[in-house]
Amino acid sequence: MADAQLPSGWTLQQIRDVSGDREAVALDPDRAVKWVGGTGAHEVLHPEIILGFHDLCLVKPVHDDDWYMGSLYDDRSIDCWSAYDDLYEALRGL
Repeated sequence: MADAQLPSGWTLQQIRDVSGDREAVALDPDRAVKWVGGTGAHEVLHPEIILGFHDLCLVKPVHDDDWYMGSLYDDRSIDCWSAYDDLYEALRGL
């Protein structure tokens, strides 16, 4: 199982402060993630970092600088529907 990690230059407290979620956590990125925001076939994302905010999350895929917002399901899967090019803006968008 992969270790949960934080974005470079960010602490968990900073993530909690910007998002307004005092229970935000870094999650294990070993889970199924799909991009469902576009039309047509769903694209599989390979997460490097996942930040959890109750039933929402932010995913940073490997080899991608964007952050994807999505729903976190009980079976550990994630469906992402929105993308941000900046973590700060993604955190504010939660």
